[in-house]
Amino acid sequence: MKKVGIIMGSDSDLPILEKTMNTLRELEIPFEVHVYSAHRTPEQAKEFACNARANGFGVLIAAAGMAAHLAGAIAANTTLPVIGIPCKSTYLDGMDALLSTVMMPSGIPVATVAINGGVNAALLSAQILALGDEALAKRLENKRSADARKVLEKDQAVCSKYSQ
Repeated sequence: MKKVGIIMGSDSDLPILEKTMNTLRELEIPFEVHVYSAHRTPEQAKEFACNARANGFGVLIAAAGMAAHLAGAIAANTTLPVIGIPCKSTYLDGMDALLSTVMMPSGIPVATVAINGGVNAALLSAQILALGDEALAKRLENKRSADARKVLEKDQAVCSKYSQ
């Protein structure tokens, strides 16, 4: 199975990416995690992206806040799918990161999830990898069903407590 590469611009993004990693673990998807900055370590970020396919990656997730150029810098150096997670910072509630991540020029796509959307980045990665992996596709279906059951259990609890 191909791995998911997780790159964060700063270790301050780790709480968001822990949710990503937990979801990938739950789906039994291997991953590798790095801290590379588009601005402070551009050569290392570029090297990682340029070699990602040869190193067994199938999807890359890049999380960054503020100017959030990391996903674009990674995408500029690979043809693998790149998923950007804009991270909320103390300024502008993450809107700066969202716009920096989503507004890529034509020819360098970055799929972008919600601000702090670590779980959805993992699920989107899994869906991409599942295109060629029936066992993973089944695990995704099972997760979706389990998530639906949890909602229906909550519905039952609320209905029984508050309905008259």
